[in-house]
Amino acid sequence: MSERKTTTPTHLYRNNDKLVGIGNTFWNMSYENGVAGIVGDLRDGVFHMPDGHEFVNFTVCSYLDLDTHPKVIDGAVDALRRFGVLDHCIPRTRVQTPVLLELEASLGELFGAMVISAISTAAASTGLLPLIASGHLGNGTRPLMVFDKNAHVSMANAKPSCADETEVVTSRHHDLDFLKDMCRTYERVCYVVDGSDSLGGYAPVEELAELQEKYNLLVFYDDSHSLSAYGERGIGYVRSHSPVLDERTITVATLSKGFGAGGTAILLDGYPEETRRLVERFAGPLGYSQKMNAAAVGAAIASAEIHRTEELTHLQGRLRSNIALFDSLVTTEQAESTFPIRVVPMSDATVVEAAKQVFAAGFYTSPVFFPIVTRGTAGLRVMLRAGQTEDQIRRVSSALIQAGARPATAVPGSVAE
Repeated sequence: MSERKTTTPTHLYRNNDKLVGIGNTFWNMSYENGVAGIVGDLRDGVFHMPDGHEFVNFTVCSYLDLDTHPKVIDGAVDALRRFGVLDHCIPRTRVQTPVLLELEASLGELFGAMVISAISTAAASTGLLPLIASGHLGNGTRPLMVFDKNAHVSMANAKPSCADETEVVTSRHHDLDFLKDMCRTYERVCYVVDGSDSLGGYAPVEELAELQEKYNLLVFYDDSHSLSAYGERGIGYVRSHSPVLDERTITVATLSKGFGAGGTAILLDGYPEETRRLVERFAGPLGYSQKMNAAAVGAAIASAEIHRTEELTHLQGRLRSNIALFDSLVTTEQAESTFPIRVVPMSDATVVEAAKQVFAAGFYTSPVFFPIVTRGTAGLRVMLRAGQTEDQIRRVSSALIQAGARPATAVPGSVAE
């Protein structure tokens, strides 16, 4: 018998045995049934597979379809020609071309904040949260880090590194009473939460602002799913609703979803310019040589210009109309919300087969299951976009209902009649 030691997991902040052990079963079922790992060519909004099957993707995060906008595509190409390099691979703290500075200036004006770019929200959160935990990004006090139970994995993965700097706890989803108790108990608290959830819904921004004013609560938001799709000039849900836009509110948001480009924007209010140097030097991945490349920057600059025009308002209006049409046809918990994501309830036993049936009808809706959602709350994720046609929405709704979705209350001309 070997005398070498084995280790015992603590499972204080994650549990891969549980995640992989349960989640992999559903992923394997999805692959085996052809509703995961799909490959096809995208032409004029329709995917074409090698076997001849065609489908419309109803699970894509480009809510305004800006990722295919000619100006965004041209912006990426033009930036490559203008700056003459895809990615000058060295940390920007050492040497940089002006490409990121140009983008950050444009986004700073658009959002009315100090903007620092990052290659992804995962990189941004991984770098920023430990600095908050140590008190170096904030008011100097090490806060109790309260992670919302449903905080996206890009934020939740920072728990262990934050726990090396301060205490870390997990709260129930949007548990304001728990937060209030923590604020009364600890000198400083930081709440880590999605401003807009990947499965539908928004954070209680105004209620959190009350705790910010009363207890100096620091809130770290990931508002990726509402950027561009919500607010004047696409500033997102948090910046449209929070009355506390100062050093007590830090927001990260991807430029890859509604914005239609690539990379991430970190939005900071009320911080001195020295904070930029602190972040660039010590926020983990933000100090590496992995940053937004010239093509992503060019696309983002072009998208930012679209955000300053009436075209954005028009696209947002089309998105809202499509959301309302879908809600008139299919019942979901997210109905009547401005949020563009809907989760059509299914059981664990039927969700993959339902996705397969809808896919056969010409539409991809992704089956979501544990650990993506809480066990027993499986469903088909549907993402509404500005570019979807009324016919497409009516047909996917009909396919969903045939697969087991509950029709909405019948309205004239709806498939529920």
